[in-house]
Amino acid sequence: MMQLGFLPRLGATVALLVVLAGCAGELSSLPALPQSSQGPYTLGAGDRIRLQVFGQEELSQEYLVSDSGVITVPLIGSVDAQGKTLAGLEEAVAGELSNGILVDPNVTAEIVAYRPFFILGETKAPGQYPYVPRMTVLSAVSMSGGFTYRAEQDAVSVTRLVDGQMAEFRADPLSMVEPGDVINVHERFF
Repeated sequence: MMQLGFLPRLGATVALLVVLAGCAGELSSLPALPQSSQGPYTLGAGDRIRLQVFGQEELSQEYLVSDSGVITVPLIGSVDAQGKTLAGLEEAVAGELSNGILVDPNVTAEIVAYRPFFILGETKAPGQYPYVPRMTVLSAVSMSGGFTYRAEQDAVSVTRLVDGQMAEFRADPLSMVEPGDVINVHERFF
């Protein structure tokens, strides 16, 4: 005669396995994080830059790229910075200044502070942190105090702006982080 007492335990075990499989599939169902671009850095909202205009101290100062992607420069007003490289921004500002304001302006630009990245989930201190060039997911996690004991350490999800659209990707600890990324360290279920 068969014992019926094992059926509830069997049902609970199967239900637990289904839940665990679904949770494990959450990260594995995401596309892999695309390689970071190796080309010149493109500016975005939140970047702080310093413009130097030779011989023009009132124009030589720090500017914050606004949430609409522009900087406001005295004498010329708003200049679109979103998506431009530093060289492209130098050229745009010099072009505006040469329209009846200065003769042959010499403009240089440098990044003072990159826009931050964000980390949430199973780290000891989730939040907003300053971006550092050539940063990996692992170094970003270390900035936030490291993994908690519940953290999934082999993969995270990264939300990134790609071609004007926010998208979520799966990333390993050695994947490169970009300014503005949102890193989510998930909880492991075993």
